[in-house]
Amino acid sequence: MMAPNPDPMNQPSTPFGHAHAVALRHPNKIAMRFEPSGRELSFGQLESASNRHAHALRAAGLKPGDAVALCYPNAPELLILIGAAARLGLYYTLLPYRASAQDMAYIIDNSQAKLALVATSAPALAELPALLNAGRVALFAHALSGADGVPEGLADWQTQVQSQPDTLPDAPAAGREMLYSSGSTGRPKGIRRALPESAWNSPDMRNVALARALELTPASVYLSTSPLYHSAPNRYLQAALSAGALSIVMEHFDAEAALELIDRHRCTHSVWVPTMFQRMLRLEPEIRARWSTASMAHAAHGAAPCPMHVKQAMIDWWGPILDEYYAGTEGLGSTWITSAEWLLHKGSVGRPRDCRVHILDEQGVEQPADTTGTVYFESNVGEFSYWNDPQKTQAVLSPQGWRTFGDIGHVNADGYLYLTDRRDFMVISGGVNLYPQEIEHAMLEHPAVVDVAAFGVPDDDLGEKLVAVVQLDPTHSPTSALLDDLQTFCQTRLGRIKAPKQIAVMAQLPRLETGKLHKKRLQADWLKGTLSSSAPA
Repeated sequence: MMAPNPDPMNQPSTPFGHAHAVALRHPNKIAMRFEPSGRELSFGQLESASNRHAHALRAAGLKPGDAVALCYPNAPELLILIGAAARLGLYYTLLPYRASAQDMAYIIDNSQAKLALVATSAPALAELPALLNAGRVALFAHALSGADGVPEGLADWQTQVQSQPDTLPDAPAAGREMLYSSGSTGRPKGIRRALPESAWNSPDMRNVALARALELTPASVYLSTSPLYHSAPNRYLQAALSAGALSIVMEHFDAEAALELIDRHRCTHSVWVPTMFQRMLRLEPEIRARWSTASMAHAAHGAAPCPMHVKQAMIDWWGPILDEYYAGTEGLGSTWITSAEWLLHKGSVGRPRDCRVHILDEQGVEQPADTTGTVYFESNVGEFSYWNDPQKTQAVLSPQGWRTFGDIGHVNADGYLYLTDRRDFMVISGGVNLYPQEIEHAMLEHPAVVDVAAFGVPDDDLGEKLVAVVQLDPTHSPTSALLDDLQTFCQTRLGRIKAPKQIAVMAQLPRLETGKLHKKRLQADWLKGTLSSSAPA
């Protein structure tokens, strides 16, 4: 007798390509578990709920090509609504959950969303109605638990959904994300591309490529550590869903909790930002030793520069399983590097994937290997523009038609890219180019420093001078002796020219939820003289 066909879910190499296919074959398989609440959603429940919300979106008047804005914490409802929008031919814009009402209103208006769904727990919900054009956008509040009530005067989204069927809507169409790039250097910029021409349930090749790169399978257990409104965490979770993997989603990041989840769920894959590594590395040795990370096969990280000593410490701890990516919400191009490669090219963010990297000087002339300049990508992304902003679109374009995220770096003779800093943050002091990222990475090696931001401020003598704001380990106090020691440390490591001319101390540096420093805010505070304490060089 021939053996029966094996269960596809037990075949590690089976590519499903779309969460809908997993739901049809294995509706009872758990797709996501949210921690610490313990809320679970099977693939079948995700499918049914997405259908109900899709019917509700259509009943609210949305049609293919329209936009919907979603503001949720890491919760099942966010993934359900993404699935709903993606089967109605809608653009969906993910709003930062803790954004100010002004920033949320700007994105809702700029994206031309006809509907905005906001969790009742969102801090800015109460202020939002007064800032929106009620005649153009409909605002619904969404209670995610029985303990949350919908504020008086706001429409209740849950009541719109309850009576809807869980069947697939007629004439489904493929939708897609319309995300906004980080606003750390100004207003967020919208990225909107044409809707897919393929069937709504066709595999998203971006998910397929990522799943293959990480070797995701139905047997994988993916740990999602970051806010899902951000491009990379959302993409990684979508890739895990398309592979039929189980995703463990952290509702809020906590260093020890992350280690406990890896141990308890035997997580095999994860995605991080460098500040998370730093927080885990600062845990007491007995706490770190309490939890096993032996199940982890791939730990991807990006979104912000990772200091070399931090990455080396993580490899020493977890083994050579770290995969680093360099990319952006715009999708102009990307690089990738494994731990094995990084150990041979320390500090690199890797070689390009499906694109080419070019280094240009300020005149747009391509530079040879090991020469610093602005990093541009040559790729087949097709027509690209920031939504309703031709000036910003033109600013990222080179004379050759290549595009940049605005970073500075160089490529070595082996084709590996090294990033130096953001173009916006380069400091020209006394005619010398200074790159704050280099100074930040060096200062983070001082045992008293938990976080640091270096940037330029005007100076009558030098034109600009480099200054630094540090966040100290709680066991250290901002004494004059400590600040003097920091200055000596910097001068020894970097030389007097690169060392910051002044150091200030701040209780908590302003970082976005994605891990990026909000340097513009720090520069403004410095110039206003509102930082807590400082010591001149």
